[in-house]
Amino acid sequence: MSDLDPELVLPLLRGRLGRPYRFVERCPSTQRLLREDDPEGATVVADEQTEGRGRLGRRWEAPPGRAILCSVLLRPDAPMALWPELSLVAGEAVAEALRGELGVDASLRYPNDVVLAGRKLVGVLPEARFGRVVLGIGVNVNQSAEELPRETAKPATSLRIELGRETPRAALLAAILAELERGYDAWLAKHRR
Repeated sequence: MSDLDPELVLPLLRGRLGRPYRFVERCPSTQRLLREDDPEGATVVADEQTEGRGRLGRRWEAPPGRAILCSVLLRPDAPMALWPELSLVAGEAVAEALRGELGVDASLRYPNDVVLAGRKLVGVLPEARFGRVVLGIGVNVNQSAEELPRETAKPATSLRIELGRETPRAALLAAILAELERGYDAWLAKHRR
């Protein structure tokens, strides 16, 4: 059983994001698993992605069961020209969740990375189409230094490396979804049509 199975994550969710929640052990990319008719808040999480994507066509790689790899569906009732801002909203939400949940000094590095000690910890990939935004979020959680990709544009790290211990993924995912909802709702309040 994965620590991201629905039985472990659903009781921790505090809001509407993450509902419905779908977990798969392995997939090409969680971005591809959200359907056009899924409601806002639908979230797909995988233990492994075989074709995970990052910004500018880069790959996002993580060994099975060591990272948070998820996609969240939003249907913003705001002008489409403002939707790119959701990358910043998501990045700041993840940084806030990391600060609040784990007490680490995570910060947003424009436009869509969260860094810790100057090294990339999180990537956010927003994709907009068909009146919706799918936010892909990848968090390096329990990878060792040997498990992180070596050929990267920016040096990478993981929570395990920075904290010296493993981090339970379910509680962290729930905190990320709660902070994302808070940030998204504040953004919507400013930009709602």
